[in-house]
Amino acid sequence: MRRFRTLLTTAVLTTLLVGGAAGWASAGGESAPSGPLPGTAAWRADDTLGRPLPDPVTATPSEVAAFFATLTGPERQRLVAAYPAVVGNLDGVPVALRYRANAAAGDRVLAYDPRGRGRIAQVAGDLEHATHVAVIVPGSDVDAGRFARTARWAADLQKAAGDDTAVIAWAGYTTPSGIGPDLATGRLAGPGAARLVRLTDGLDAAGLPDPALFCHSYGSVVCGLAARATDARDVVVAGSPGMRADDAGDLGTHARVWATRSPHDWIGRVPHVEVLGLGHGTDPTEPGFGARVLPAGDVAAHDGYFSPGTSTLAAFAGIAAGEPS
Repeated sequence: MRRFRTLLTTAVLTTLLVGGAAGWASAGGESAPSGPLPGTAAWRADDTLGRPLPDPVTATPSEVAAFFATLTGPERQRLVAAYPAVVGNLDGVPVALRYRANAAAGDRVLAYDPRGRGRIAQVAGDLEHATHVAVIVPGSDVDAGRFARTARWAADLQKAAGDDTAVIAWAGYTTPSGIGPDLATGRLAGPGAARLVRLTDGLDAAGLPDPALFCHSYGSVVCGLAARATDARDVVVAGSPGMRADDAGDLGTHARVWATRSPHDWIGRVPHVEVLGLGHGTDPTEPGFGARVLPAGDVAAHDGYFSPGTSTLAAFAGIAAGEPS
């Protein structure tokens, strides 16, 4: 009977999504910014160093890091001044240079792309000297203009984890906006996962510790698709609609996988199934999934997992700080 109810609920969800797609077209169907960042064409044509600059699209973060390691201080500063949008968003560039390139966007901004709804990554703590690094991957309706809550979560997590931990609030992908087909599919999660992998590769190229990923709501779909290709030491999902995996083994990661969901979270009423590309699969808090489940009875709502004083923030802080399980 339970299986029948799940299938019936899924059929209803599928009908609503497919049947309502036309009506949702204006709310869904988000488009990620396309094409190179401003200044890229001039960057590619720049031959003042007597050799090509690393291509922002094709160069790996490790190649970017190796290139910048050969530059003198004045050469680095000239590139920052001439091409701030390129340098400020190029994974593999030293952290201090990225901050300088993105200074107009705020303090300790690791990346900033103002096109479309805007994408941004901001750091709480001392990333350059951190012993431990965490990355918060938010869910839907987050962008450069709606970033304050994610930045606050990062600040609260960093404070709870301690001075040797840095936390990156990463709104570095185009999230679903409003209620529409994008929320129920992986269309935006796939490109988001590729960008998350590049971020973690950039941290590695900069000589920083392997990160712990904290993935909220739709962000857990992004993390599920990225897990196989990252060097994350922990993957933590909160309020997850699913990770597009049947179980933790399907994620293909050596990271420890953690999951939590409050009994007061509306996400628990969403069918954790996947049919014809709609839905995101198994509930990561189910025993059969294989994640380490964290209690969340004192979390008041879907957006409350990082709230000071909650058991989840305390657990997250321990994971971020690399404490034994």
